[in-house]
Amino acid sequence: MFSHIMVGSNDIARSKKFYDALFAAMGAQPGAEDARGRLIYTHNGGRFMVSAEAWHKAGLANGGTSIEDPPGVRQGAAGQMYLAYLRDPDGNKLVGVYRMPAA
Repeated sequence: MFSHIMVGSNDIARSKKFYDALFAAMGAQPGAEDARGRLIYTHNGGRFMVSAEAWHKAGLANGGTSIEDPPGVRQGAAGQMYLAYLRDPDGNKLVGVYRMPAA
């Protein structure tokens, strides 16, 4: 069941400026920062969240495992993508993908 997407950031203020602009282009409201410092965007029944680096570190510290290459930009058949791979404690492979705009 889908509930939300969460990505990490080392600079929440910079991320807010960026994602506020992206969501405004879709007709959504600016993100709201919660008590934990996470940004939360809600649009058309979906949720997108931006969390600080502490979220990723907590996942690794509690049984998650970084896999594949370190997070970063890759060239694929569909163009450039920012990818991050992780396995949860049960071994399920997770991937975060951001398809970069065409030049």
